Amino acid sequence: MAEITVIESYSPEETGKLGRKLGENAKPGEVYTLIGELGVGKTVLTQGIADGLGITEAICSPTFTIVQVYEEGRIPFYHFDVYRIGDIEEMDEIGYEDYFYGDGLCMIEWANLIEEILPDTYKEITIEKDLEKGFDYRKITIKEVYK
Repeated sequence: MAEITVIESYSPEETGKLGRKLGENAKPGEVYTLIGELGVGKTVLTQGIADGLGITEAICSPTFTIVQVYEEGRIPFYHFDVYRIGDIEEMDEIGYEDYFYGDGLCMIEWANLIEEILPDTYKEITIEKDLEKGFDYRKITIKEVYK
């Protein structure tokens, strides 16, 4: 049975703090997937994760470059945004396996678009809004996935 954790965040600061905790606990070789609509806070969470890894460099979404590599933290951080992937073969061209099975933490935004090449185990992080609970409210679900 997959382990599922649900966290409620009521501000970008809380979302960033959760990310920091995830980064502090990340282990080499782990893959996190990040799912959520535009503007839901994926970048805020990712910035928190990078902070938890000890990365001081500015983190932005690699929408046009597909992958951004940060080497300065306690382990490497490979940040993917596959939103603009038109064909799964584009992932082969950038050598995704070196990152997915590397010695750092791999974070993949819009991972649902490349499910067929995801590793056998990963943490799936889903961020959802609920405007009835407030503009800044986010429901963050973290699920261990075993294919």
